[in-house]
Amino acid sequence: MLVSLNWLKNYVDFGSLAPEQLGELITKSGIEVDGIEYIINEKSENIVVGYVKECEQHPNADKLKLCQVDVGDEILQIICGAANVAQGQKVVVAKPGAVLPGNFKIKKVKLRGIESNGMICSLQELSVGERFINPSFAEGIVVLPEDSVVGESVDALLNLDDAVLEFDLTPNRADALSMLGVAYEVAAIVDEKINLPEPKINTIDESVADYVKVSVEDQELCPYYGAFIIKDVQIKPAPLWMQNYLLAAGIRPINNVVDITNYILLEYGQPLHAFDYDLLDSKEILVRRANEKEEIVTLDDQTRVLSEEHLLITNGDKGVAIAGVMGGANTEVNDETRTILLEAAYFDSQTVRKAVKDTGLRSEASTRFEKGVDPNQVREAGLRACELLEKYADGKVVEGIAEFDQLDRSEKTIQMNSQEVNKRLGTEISNEEIEEILTKLRFTFERNADDFTVSIPTRRGDITIFEDMLEEVARIYGYDLLPYTLPANASKPGGLTKQQQLKRDVKNYMQSVGLSEAITYSLTDEERVRELISPDLSNNLQPVKLAMPMSEDHQYLRLSLLPELLNRLTYNVARKQADIALYEVGSIFLSDEEKVTKQPKEQLRLSGAITGTWVDHKWQQEVKPVDFYVVKGIVEELFRYLNMDVTFKQAVVKDMHPGRCATVHADGKQIGYLGQVHPNITKRQDLKETYVFDVNMEYILQTERPELTYEVVPKYPSILRDIAFVVDEKVMAGDIEEEIERIGAPLVKHVEAFDVYRGDNVGDNEKSIAYNVHYQDPEKTLTDEEVDASFKAIVEAVSEKFGAYVRS
Repeated sequence: MLVSLNWLKNYVDFGSLAPEQLGELITKSGIEVDGIEYIINEKSENIVVGYVKECEQHPNADKLKLCQVDVGDEILQIICGAANVAQGQKVVVAKPGAVLPGNFKIKKVKLRGIESNGMICSLQELSVGERFINPSFAEGIVVLPEDSVVGESVDALLNLDDAVLEFDLTPNRADALSMLGVAYEVAAIVDEKINLPEPKINTIDESVADYVKVSVEDQELCPYYGAFIIKDVQIKPAPLWMQNYLLAAGIRPINNVVDITNYILLEYGQPLHAFDYDLLDSKEILVRRANEKEEIVTLDDQTRVLSEEHLLITNGDKGVAIAGVMGGANTEVNDETRTILLEAAYFDSQTVRKAVKDTGLRSEASTRFEKGVDPNQVREAGLRACELLEKYADGKVVEGIAEFDQLDRSEKTIQMNSQEVNKRLGTEISNEEIEEILTKLRFTFERNADDFTVSIPTRRGDITIFEDMLEEVARIYGYDLLPYTLPANASKPGGLTKQQQLKRDVKNYMQSVGLSEAITYSLTDEERVRELISPDLSNNLQPVKLAMPMSEDHQYLRLSLLPELLNRLTYNVARKQADIALYEVGSIFLSDEEKVTKQPKEQLRLSGAITGTWVDHKWQQEVKPVDFYVVKGIVEELFRYLNMDVTFKQAVVKDMHPGRCATVHADGKQIGYLGQVHPNITKRQDLKETYVFDVNMEYILQTERPELTYEVVPKYPSILRDIAFVVDEKVMAGDIEEEIERIGAPLVKHVEAFDVYRGDNVGDNEKSIAYNVHYQDPEKTLTDEEVDASFKAIVEAVSEKFGAYVRS
């Protein structure tokens, strides 16, 4: 909603408050002001209305005119190059001494040998914003209305001193979609009176019943329909002040009739529609449901096919408007229109919303019907439009209103207790202060001790329960005046649960090792929904399809986070970002039903996807692409960071490289997997080698971790021994490592494989694995004999269990 402050001043006096100050007060009261826009960026002085008394050709220039311009206190000779300047016009004149935007000083000059005193201006030269320029003033100089007063400043005439507030309204505040609704709000904030329009109409001695009869078939969809008849209208431009207000509100002026209906739309928040009565070709207005596949050509010259869910305004036979959405082209007001049938109606919001969705015809009018209009202002808005049509279109209003009226205009009442208000807000607002707040809001009420019975005006359809009234009291009292104390019953401040803290720790770890968090869609397509599913999940999983998917790419609830993470890698690589490392903590949706009858189970997963270069130190000439061991190291260190024990086992997993994949195990259960994505998938995704991991995050959150324990730093030296075993190709390095630790305990503190060799002096189906064995005793210095004995036991055990021998 765009609110012109000059327009707003017609209803409420907010004094000398600057636009920024008023915007801040409105924002603090609950309606956010998104921005402030000024009609002109730089204000100029000495810009007045001038009258062109004479306009002759410049004797020394074909494209210049020599004008004698009356500016009230003197007559100025001005040379003008605008093509549309002519004798008898009222124009905008910058007198000598004026300073136009850009520090352009107006002074006496000579143009082609003839003196020029001042400048006849266009709106662009006054730095008027593009969207505020009236279409009739877009080219050349501004030609003002004939009733403009010579010598007066043009600021008020052209609305140059205006500022426009942009409201970011929440859906419930439909009342603020009108200038009067905003006026009620501002009047409550600044505690001033509100001046409402009081329509006064002079009717002619003819009855509306002789012109039209109104009937409605479905009163639930249209509980009120009023038709006014205005004769002898003259189609011409609306008054300049009205055009200026419409432009400030973002609506382009068209002609006086259309502009008046738009003006009422913005003033009252009540949409109206004007039909050319002579084109109606009937003395009946029938509001009914459209027939199935019934067609109507709307004002945009498009043929719309309707259904029985749409409401149609007809002349008893043919459709002339889609109720609350758009009029028909067959009754459009045009330059030849002389008699108008003016519609003021109340339409069901859901029916209008359905029509908007089906036709795509969203407008200012439909938006207001969708959110709900004030039932007590429907007829009033029609009367106000008749007043303006009489005044600015020379219309003659026929006596009476042809109407169907089953509209509920009753006000809701809400019980409110001041003690409960203070209990909820933590305040000590007195009953007298609450009375003052209700008075500011223009709510009528009755008070009995601490109990208030409040009647809610129909313009405030958003207020239906006590909590709504609580909000009204709080915002007018002042959110910034609410105390900063905790509620009386609060025993301690809030904090994170263990699970929340653990989840945060996992994210911190991932970011610390170089991965960036991604948040991807929970929906995927049919092709990818079964891809990259972790082997620890059931084989009987059935993807859950949405009943009404947004698109083919988002039909199914995901069974894995990885397909969408791969899509994010593809997106970034396509934009020349080759080295990408992403992780996500999110839910997958598990169901074993082919036809879903119950909610799928959600399981939280931690997944990551990495491609490109992992280390790139150009100065040291060190470049390392991501590989299996990088991803394994990330997952391994994660569990070490969480103080949890896991093991890794080589595995063949669907959609993964058959030789570069491992599953993750903890407490004898499989909880995830990691490895290289199958080359067929990365080729399809336009990716190079890509590595992923996927872990059951719920297992991590639910597992009780052992508490951290601390050991005294040993005072005695350690001993390192290296050993290389030649084993069969199928033997796992990790199995040998476990055996070394078992046999060497408690002296062996750490074992690490640091080399794998295949080649000369090793059999074709064999490999040599070298280990670094770390010995230490915290109580004494180890002797060579103790280490040799342990070392010999290790060699014998490994040789016997794995058929290994020591490589010399």
